[in-house]
Amino acid sequence: MRGVGHYLPDRIVPNSEFETRLDTSDEWIRSRSGIERRHFAADHENTSDLGAHAARAALADAGLEAADLDAIILATSTADLTFPSAATMVQDAIGMQSGFAFDVQAVCAGFVYALTTANAMILTGQARRILVIGAETFSRIIDHEDRATSVLFGDGAGALILEAQDGDGSAADRGILASDLNSDGRYRDILYVDGGVGTRDTGFLRMQGKEVFRHAVEKLAETAETALASIGLSGADVDWIVPHQANIRIIQATAKRMGVPMDRVITTVQDHGNTSAASIPLALSVGKARGQIKQGDLIVTEAIGGGLAWGSVVLRW
Repeated sequence: MRGVGHYLPDRIVPNSEFETRLDTSDEWIRSRSGIERRHFAADHENTSDLGAHAARAALADAGLEAADLDAIILATSTADLTFPSAATMVQDAIGMQSGFAFDVQAVCAGFVYALTTANAMILTGQARRILVIGAETFSRIIDHEDRATSVLFGDGAGALILEAQDGDGSAADRGILASDLNSDGRYRDILYVDGGVGTRDTGFLRMQGKEVFRHAVEKLAETAETALASIGLSGADVDWIVPHQANIRIIQATAKRMGVPMDRVITTVQDHGNTSAASIPLALSVGKARGQIKQGDLIVTEAIGGGLAWGSVVLRW
């Protein structure tokens, strides 16, 4: 990890704002999700704009220029247009005129998928330095009249720069040490957007909350433990869990199953809500800025999203 950065839109939406138009309350939202506030993009801000801001922050943190990058992989479910990719728009916005850029779509698990893809490209020599971004504007696809879902999501972006370095192949190496990816299309109907090219309409996010919760608690701990076990480690070896920030109860249940106390879990859900593919890189950047994450720390990231798609990455900072 060479550098990390994030960006949040200026508009902060507290829970109290929903009380004016929905049958809900700040206490109800906090007790069921842990969310206190979230950020919504301005009308002129698109996903690629958020991603470009986060990219510049990561480049500054790394002391690099856009020309030093070989590739951009951007995880999102809310790209500006059907095509071209938001990644190519970020590429242009930051002044990167060589290399390649593309999007990855695995909903909330998108950043884990993008990080795993970037690592594979580095290991096979296709690139040496890759900017991996998670960026979302979920405020554009939530049904603002739906009490169950509209209060959960927010907008934002996070970015991480991966760079090839020599290691000895052990768990003491810095960088990505292991990953585990999964999907099961049988459960696609419990979390989806009811629009797209086939309907000629953007659509809105639809979710069966209880079912998603059940799968999340079961699958997140399992994927994290699988990735750790593949390199001979367990929850006891972990310095930080940096989970997908969807719901504080899911985060707490996953940590408990892994035997990791909550004081070793980075949480930002209270301030950002669920930012889908952006939530893990956002939390990594915030965790570093807070002074929690330090060089040499062993970190587990895990996420689950529509598809269902889920996975985890074990890395040493």
